[in-house]
Amino acid sequence: MNLLAAAGGAALSADGAQAAPAVIPQSGSTSTSILLEQNDAAKFAAGSLIAVDCDYMGQTGFVGSPVAGAYVRQELTDVDYIRRVTFNVGLVSEATSTGLTLAAPLPGGAPQSGAKVQAIAGFVDREGGSFYQEWSALFVMEGSQGERIYFHYPRLQTMGRAEEAMAPLNGKNPNGYSRALLKGQFLALPVIDPLDGEKVLCYRSFLPAAHALI
Repeated sequence: MNLLAAAGGAALSADGAQAAPAVIPQSGSTSTSILLEQNDAAKFAAGSLIAVDCDYMGQTGFVGSPVAGAYVRQELTDVDYIRRVTFNVGLVSEATSTGLTLAAPLPGGAPQSGAKVQAIAGFVDREGGSFYQEWSALFVMEGSQGERIYFHYPRLQTMGRAEEAMAPLNGKNPNGYSRALLKGQFLALPVIDPLDGEKVLCYRSFLPAAHALI
């Protein structure tokens, strides 16, 4: 979750205090340039992080764009909730009197109609809860003659926290250069194939090399 910058005098809490009011991007904003009124632009500084998404209006179900950040089971009262869970986050590389320049494009592209901007002070992860983020994955194996095998998992759910392990590049010199290995565990979940209504966990596809004998 995004820890939104707190309003002045707000009581702190484990997952963020009452947030400073969001500001409205002006017409002409893009995924890398957020145009703001001068008074609003003065609230941000280079090197800060921002969340860009719409107000929470009491809806239930998946919220947040471009990827759902949470599933709301019952109506909430926090107007800033979607910006607390959104993945539409950017780093400010330059702040001027007319707006903000971002170091990289926002994942969701140019701010959508109704989107607002708030500063982020940090991030927090909660253990437990009822919403589990789902992913999809595509693994590719390439053969010696140019053929490829694809493993497509439409729905994956994490089974553990992200882990990193260090491994030496040279086994004979364990104190030399090393590389970071990323480890992840996922549970494959079924989808309904519209072709025939069957439940499917994984699609394995084979693409032969050009001009190869079958």
